[in-house]
Amino acid sequence: MTGHEDSADAGRPGGRRSKALKAVGLTVAGLLVLGAGAAGWAYWHLDHNIKSVDINQALGDDRPAKAVITPSPSASPLPTGSLNILVLGSDSRDGKENKALGGGDSSGARSDTAMVVHIDAGRKKATVASIPRDTLVTRPSCPLKSGGATAVAYNSMFNSAYSVGGAVCAVKTVESVTNVRMDHYIEIDFSGFAKLVNALGGVTVTTDQDINDDDSHLHLQAGTHTLNGTQALALARTRHGIGDGSDLGRIGLQQKLVKALLEQISSTNLFTDPAKLYTVAEAVTSSLTTDTGLGSLSQLVGLGESLKGLSPDRVKTVMMPVVTAPSDPNRVVAKEPAASELWQSLR
Repeated sequence: MTGHEDSADAGRPGGRRSKALKAVGLTVAGLLVLGAGAAGWAYWHLDHNIKSVDINQALGDDRPAKAVITPSPSASPLPTGSLNILVLGSDSRDGKENKALGGGDSSGARSDTAMVVHIDAGRKKATVASIPRDTLVTRPSCPLKSGGATAVAYNSMFNSAYSVGGAVCAVKTVESVTNVRMDHYIEIDFSGFAKLVNALGGVTVTTDQDINDDDSHLHLQAGTHTLNGTQALALARTRHGIGDGSDLGRIGLQQKLVKALLEQISSTNLFTDPAKLYTVAEAVTSSLTTDTGLGSLSQLVGLGESLKGLSPDRVKTVMMPVVTAPSDPNRVVAKEPAASELWQSLR
C-alpha cells in the first residue's frame, strides 16, 4: 500500500480514523432509539451476531506493556485514552458468501489485510498503519486452542500467523513485530465488507490509473467510480493490475478505499433512516470477530460514542517502511530504523 503521500509519511500522523470501528459503534448506537419492542429484539439479535476471542487470557502477561491511561475528566464520562486496535480483513472461505467472493482455500483462512489503528489520546486524531502481508518476520510461538503451542518460525510470511494460530497468533505476531500492545482486535471477512459497502449505498473512489486485474475480476478506467460491495472488495484485493504487481501497490488502494468508506459513513445520516441503520449494523456484526473487550453490542457502542470527535479528515494512513528481502525478491522486510520509529510514535 504505497504510492501516495499518506503512505510515504511514516511519522506521527496528523489524524486518522478507526476504519469500520466507528461505523460499528455509531450505527449500532442508533438502535437504542428505535423503540422499546423493535430495539429490544434488534439489540439481542445484533449482540448475538458478534463472535469474540479471549486474547488476553490466551496471551497472558508475555506482551508489551499497556499504555498508561490518564483518567477522563469528570465532565467526560467516556474514555479518552489512546488505543491501538489490530484490524484484520480475512480471506476465510467459511460460508457460501465468502466462497463466492473468492475466500482463501478450504484448508484455512489468512489475514488478507492488516492495519494497526492508533487512536490518539483525546480520540480526535488517528493513524492507520498497514503491514504488508508479504513481510518476512520472526513468527513467535503461539498458544493453540487444542493445547500446546506453535514453534517459532524465522523468515515467515506475516500473514501465516493467522493461518497457523488465528486471531491470537496474529495479535502476538503484530506485538512482536511492533513492540506495541494491541488493546483490541477486530476482524471482518469478505462477505461482511461487501455487505457493509452495499448497505451504505456503495462507496465512491477515484483511481489514478486504469486497473485491469483478471484475478480479482476488476476492470476500471482511471477516474471516479461508485463501487458496489463486490467491486469494492475486488479493489481491496487487486494487485496484479497496478504498479509492479506486488502487495505494496494494493496497500495504496486499500488505504484509499478506507478513507472513501469513512467519508461515506460520515456523510450518511443513518439515524434518520432506521431501516438502513439496521441493515448496516447487521452487515457489520454478522461478519465481525473481536476480542472479548469489544465482544458485545454495548462495548462497541461505548467505543463508538468515545470516537464521536474523530472525523475522516483527521485520519492518516501510513505503511510500515519496508525494503526488498535479501533472501527473496518477491518478499519484503521491515526497513530500519524507520519501521521502529513509526511504531515508537504509536505507543
